[in-house]
Amino acid sequence: MKHVTALGIKFLITATVIYSLLSIFDVASISEMFLVSLFITGGMYIIGDLILLPRFGNAIASMADFGLATIVVWLLSLVFIGPDFPVFTVSLFAGFFIAACEAVFHIYMQEKVLPSTTTEPAAFNASPAQMQVEFSEEENIHDPEHKKKET
Repeated sequence: MKHVTALGIKFLITATVIYSLLSIFDVASISEMFLVSLFITGGMYIIGDLILLPRFGNAIASMADFGLATIVVWLLSLVFIGPDFPVFTVSLFAGFFIAACEAVFHIYMQEKVLPSTTTEPAAFNASPAQMQVEFSEEENIHDPEHKKKET
């Protein structure tokens, strides 16, 4: 259920950016923009959010989302809409805005959807070089006469 909610949020973000940018030129139909948003959402969720984000973190996943979104919007706009308008420029803007939104979405993914990877180690594995010795100034803290000398 967590993945369905995450996919829904991701689709809304992607569709909003795609509808906003492609509708400016008034050459794409609603169904074409819906298909572009659907392909981008599915591909970026699998590659960026499930594979790259847990392994490499938010910054690398956001950069990959920028590249993936730019390429997919560019290719699908050429297929569905045609080269009658500045496709690559719109693709760059779409990639930028989607990647900016994805950086925030990745925080949601790490906190709510992906399993936590911060587990305690099973055993104490420290080398002797990593161990430290603690020194104290008091020699015998249990000696009652020691306390009398201090006061």
